[in-house]
Amino acid sequence: MGAHTQTSGEARGFYKLSWLQRIGFGSGDLAQNLIYQTVAQYLLIFYTNVFGLPAATAAVMFLIVRLVDVVWDPLVGAWVDKHNPKLGKYRSYLVLGGIPLTGFAILCFWNGFSGSLLYAYITYVGMSMCYTLINVPYGALNASLTRSTDEITKLTSTRMFLANLGGLAVAYGIPVIVRTLSPDGRINSAEASGAWFVTMTIYALAGLALLIFCYTQTRERVVMDEKDTEHVKVSDLWTEFLRNRPLRVLAFFFITAFAMMAIGNSAGSYYMIYNVQAPDALPWFAALGSIPAFIFMPMVPAIKRWIGKKQMFYVFLAVAIVGMAMLYAISMVPALKTQVWLVLVAQFVRSTGVLVATGYMWALVPEVISYGEHTTGRRISGIVNALTGIFFKAGMALGGVVPGFVLAFVKFDETDAVTQSAFAEQGILWLVAVIPAMLMLVAMFVISKYELEDDVIDRINIEIEQRARRDGSGEPR
Repeated sequence: MGAHTQTSGEARGFYKLSWLQRIGFGSGDLAQNLIYQTVAQYLLIFYTNVFGLPAATAAVMFLIVRLVDVVWDPLVGAWVDKHNPKLGKYRSYLVLGGIPLTGFAILCFWNGFSGSLLYAYITYVGMSMCYTLINVPYGALNASLTRSTDEITKLTSTRMFLANLGGLAVAYGIPVIVRTLSPDGRINSAEASGAWFVTMTIYALAGLALLIFCYTQTRERVVMDEKDTEHVKVSDLWTEFLRNRPLRVLAFFFITAFAMMAIGNSAGSYYMIYNVQAPDALPWFAALGSIPAFIFMPMVPAIKRWIGKKQMFYVFLAVAIVGMAMLYAISMVPALKTQVWLVLVAQFVRSTGVLVATGYMWALVPEVISYGEHTTGRRISGIVNALTGIFFKAGMALGGVVPGFVLAFVKFDETDAVTQSAFAEQGILWLVAVIPAMLMLVAMFVISKYELEDDVIDRINIEIEQRARRDGSGEPR
């Protein structure tokens, strides 16, 4: 469409969004969490206990799929930047990728070819590739809705609220539904195969419906003309990484933050079972990994206006470290360790810091995209989101490898269902508190190097719009 009139109080590109549009955009992340979090949290136990794959075989497959992602993500990013499907540059993939993603996710939890490694590879690789086909353009979508940093903050807060709702639905709902539908009332037996298939079908179809809803409620208005992106290629990923300093800072923050989250989350169940000796309280401990998001994410826009973006990161990263220190201190005093409520309070404090700091970092992605556009004249959102995707997955991969090495080092006894040695308990405590706290300190240092304060990014966005108006190009669509 033509230049947006400024009589509505909106400078061109700085669009205000309705709450329905914000919720519509956020529902895309809710959808992806319903599907991908189910796979991330439960596919391993399905493969080993229901499908019949050895744990080591499944672990190797997971690593190989991450390596496939490293090649596939930039290909998708370059493709998305170069092409303009009729259904929308970015949002079209919510539908085009959503349909095959739904199918592959359901087939991942089908036991028709029980024990077949080839079937597991085909369905898991297919699911992962379709997820990227949605996730990379979805990540670029918010930068195409508006240039307003205040609106991006509200969008990200809404998105993170809904994403955590999806995480909670998966953490609680999946085991409850599978146990209810399973003939023997268990989630980790071959008899539960039908229950897993039905449960994944429910979640995947709900995810598809939400992806379609996201498609209907989003409208891309800040995109480059085709002639400005037609020469985008995969090597631009490396070029952009080298010349875009804020992107490099954000990339290293992503690695640190996701490694910290993945390590802490994977250690939580070990911690509650062996250190606290309260396996029945594990669902509460897991739920508190998401619940603070519903309280604090809606407050983020106001907090950011009050103390500033970078200061907000410092505050919440510090809150997370305090929570981890509380978990460590409680665990070192035998009399306190048995007070489960104290452990849950510490987990609430830890999660509050982690969720806000790691949730808000997604609002920085549109900023580094605009910075790149300001310096090069090209808005290659797909390439930038492919890069952040690679670093997010690198952090998750680190989070998957480190706990295994630590548990092996401390001689964790996999056959003992009740107790572990003091050294093994100490190792679990490193994973749940010490290593994540150290990564948090690194994250604080990394984010201190981020230079795009709100006034800087606002000036950059205004200059981009003025340049577009002067050149008569880059009209919002």
